[in-house]
Amino acid sequence: MLDQLKPVSTWEYVVLFIICLISFLIGYFFARRYYKRKLKLAIDDCNADKQSLTNQLNIKQAEVEAEMALRKKQATSAIVEKEKPIMKQAIIEEAIPNDAPKEKPKLNFESFGKADASQKDDLKRISGVGPFIENKLNSIGIYTFDQISKFTKKDIDDVTELIQFFPGRIERDNWTDQASKLKDS
Repeated sequence: MLDQLKPVSTWEYVVLFIICLISFLIGYFFARRYYKRKLKLAIDDCNADKQSLTNQLNIKQAEVEAEMALRKKQATSAIVEKEKPIMKQAIIEEAIPNDAPKEKPKLNFESFGKADASQKDDLKRISGVGPFIENKLNSIGIYTFDQISKFTKKDIDDVTELIQFFPGRIERDNWTDQASKLKDS
């Protein structure tokens, strides 16, 4: 059977090669075109999904912002409702002229004793008392360490209001203990 096959010429091989080459190129270009379209459709689907997700995100963000604005408004209105009596009182106080000056407190010299300028101690030795505060204290009748060492809480509040300088300083700098130590020395 193999004897019956005739030999193939070179031209037949060339023609066969050209036919195979043309078939390959046709398949290659059609496949390329097919997958290019498929890729473009996939990209379009991704872009559509991305746009859809972006729209959903924007909607959610708008909802969250609206919810936050509503909660802020509710919180503000709750605070305003809570503060209304205070605000009304402040408005009333502003509306009513306060021509009468506040009554200054009176010092209770019986609790810490009286002194005069002849018995004066150097109050500047107390930490927190400078020349200005010393003059203020002297002007309200406080001259000695003994007086300051006997201050009660009420006396401290009254002196603070009378000298009108650095509220809370007497307690912060502990003038009463300092004065006790200085009067003994």
